[in-house]
Amino acid sequence: MHPLAQAVAAAAAQEPSTRAVEFHERWYTWGELAATMARVDRIIDEHAGEGEPAVGVLVRNKPVHVAILAAILRRQACFVVINPARGRDAVRDDVAALGLRLVLGEPADVETVADAADGTIVVGLPDVTAEPVVLRRPATPVPGPRHPGVAVRMLTSGTTGPPKRIDLTYDVLDASMAGAKHYESKRRPGPNPSVAIVNSPLAHLGGVFRVLQCVLDHRPFVLLERFEVEPWLRAVRRYRPKTASLVPAAIRMLLEANPDPADLSSLRAVFSGTAPLSPDDADAFTSRYGVPVLTSYAATEFAGGVAGWTLRDYEQYWATKRGSVGRAHPGCELRVVDEQSGAVLGPDQPGLLEVKPAQLGPATGWIRTNDLARIDADGFLYILGRADHAIIRGGFKVLPDHVQAVLERHPDVRGAVVLGVPDARLGAVPVALVELRPGATADGAAIRAWASGSLAGYEVPTEIHIVDNLPRTVSGKVDLVQARQLLDKVAR
Repeated sequence: MHPLAQAVAAAAAQEPSTRAVEFHERWYTWGELAATMARVDRIIDEHAGEGEPAVGVLVRNKPVHVAILAAILRRQACFVVINPARGRDAVRDDVAALGLRLVLGEPADVETVADAADGTIVVGLPDVTAEPVVLRRPATPVPGPRHPGVAVRMLTSGTTGPPKRIDLTYDVLDASMAGAKHYESKRRPGPNPSVAIVNSPLAHLGGVFRVLQCVLDHRPFVLLERFEVEPWLRAVRRYRPKTASLVPAAIRMLLEANPDPADLSSLRAVFSGTAPLSPDDADAFTSRYGVPVLTSYAATEFAGGVAGWTLRDYEQYWATKRGSVGRAHPGCELRVVDEQSGAVLGPDQPGLLEVKPAQLGPATGWIRTNDLARIDADGFLYILGRADHAIIRGGFKVLPDHVQAVLERHPDVRGAVVLGVPDARLGAVPVALVELRPGATADGAAIRAWASGSLAGYEVPTEIHIVDNLPRTVSGKVDLVQARQLLDKVAR
């Protein structure tokens, strides 16, 4: 048995009364989770055959899905992530394309895909305490694919196009879990009694990592269906965690809600990733609550993080390196290369970022990203934008991420996205969608005039449209595909 599978089995074998997951302020024990894991084992044995099959899961942030993940990993099978939040048609297409023998999920979710693929067995698990319900069992089930050695088939965020699947092997996932210890302070070996808070979606790599970290550390955790200010604050007040993980949108929501600093006084650091965080927002959070925000750089393709801030680096360097996403993790390598020639560039020279993630093993070569970056002489990485989203306006290159960062510094702006629109004379021009903070009244013209003081003339969006909400992926990033569709509607 793989060490990761053994570690999950050891967690499930804890004293049955041991607290495992709090959900909606009710604790579920390891005894309850272990009983559900046994049900999942029986379902797989009966419907998918013994061994290590690939099992599709319409996954949400609920205790039953924690148990499903643990059961599949304990038997060293393959957990295939299906994200029900993508919408009915996209999910049905996903299930049909996967050709799985067995799909699990909540009854309401799996009912929508029950007839999406001929030969797929569909089973609903209502919750941790309920028996499973077979919703579809075809006379001739498909054999189903097998992915030996793969722990999780994870969807990328899909911010720039249709999400694609990345295979995370047991070896890679185990190495990623070990690499995460880079951020932890030293503590005594054994179970971790402190309560963590998990608000990252299990349909995203960050959610899987954080749940697994808690399971492997035998650490109880609060599971939130999504980040919401008040439920999150109640959990922080109740359990006084030392650290928290928040995407940039959640940090901005907390700044807007303006809770009592005493509520956050237990926190020594906040970790932030998945999307760019404005250094102004990071500094505003630290100034108000006395809590440093440690940003990081990760991707599903890298099986996790490859760079980030540690508390020690923050204390020593933040004043002069603000805006960086930190330095390479131990064992990871970063470099910047010329976009055309591929030549390796020196300190502070902008180019395309290439990465060698330690968790993918020594045989992995350099992986070229689409991120424009620079690395300074001290090894601090700065993400400058996305090369594949650059807008060429009359021969001048406009980096949407840079323009977005400027727009988001406006006191009335909660979030922004900048998109290129074809132009007969200039080739393309930048146009922005802006989501305002609650109660704000600024209009597009006022924001555009304000931004022109910080942007070159060719960088200023030709139009700024105010929208109620920017479309976002489960990881909190702006969904560029849906944003493009929204722009088409508002620009008519």
